[in-house]
Amino acid sequence: MLAPDERRTDAKAAVLVDEAITSRRSVRAFLPDAVDEKSIEDILRVASRAPSGTNMQPWKAYVTTGKAKERLSEAILSSGIRPEKVVWDEYKYYPDKFFEPYLSRRRAVGYALYRLLGIGRREVERMRAQHDRNFVFFDAPVGMIFTIDRRLNKGSWVDHGMFLQSIMIAARARGLHTCPQAAFAPYHRFIRPILGIPDEEVVVCGMALGYEDSSKPENRLRSERADLDEFVTFVR
Repeated sequence: MLAPDERRTDAKAAVLVDEAITSRRSVRAFLPDAVDEKSIEDILRVASRAPSGTNMQPWKAYVTTGKAKERLSEAILSSGIRPEKVVWDEYKYYPDKFFEPYLSRRRAVGYALYRLLGIGRREVERMRAQHDRNFVFFDAPVGMIFTIDRRLNKGSWVDHGMFLQSIMIAARARGLHTCPQAAFAPYHRFIRPILGIPDEEVVVCGMALGYEDSSKPENRLRSERADLDEFVTFVR
């Protein structure tokens, strides 16, 4: 059993942790201000405390800045492969056909983003241009690519997700923002030679890291969350 002092809730710590979690969101416009390498290392070191089955730690991170990040962006943007034509040949992030309630949630956040940017539903080229902002990491000074060994199974992918979440929370604790980006995964053939990623690793996603540009309208987006009664069942 835990001693009484170990069971006691530290109210101040709870506020700080809750704030780091609830203030995390996908930022889509960053300032050019550099993030020092020690801060990046500290974030990744803290995040590496994420749980994993039998402590396998099934994650790898490739951190790009400066010219390396520019080369990565250029390789993807010059590939000539449009988002609607990409093939998810390593893994599928989304279902083949959306259904409720997921379809409505997906549409709601997409429409909200485009409204903030003044993009109409038929302005396909502007939508594509906004999607391409993924590949410059939304101008963040740090772009990260995450991989996992393809020989591992689904449990390790769950662990990998906890690692990614830990990075985003640790970043918030330091006044930084992030945007996790699955959009990179289908472009793994263009990413591998730039970052030296071996074939046995699957590109899971990218992530932008930096300081939010609060002047940009897209950063006013606040996605909604379902009420507890939609996803929680108490069995007493």
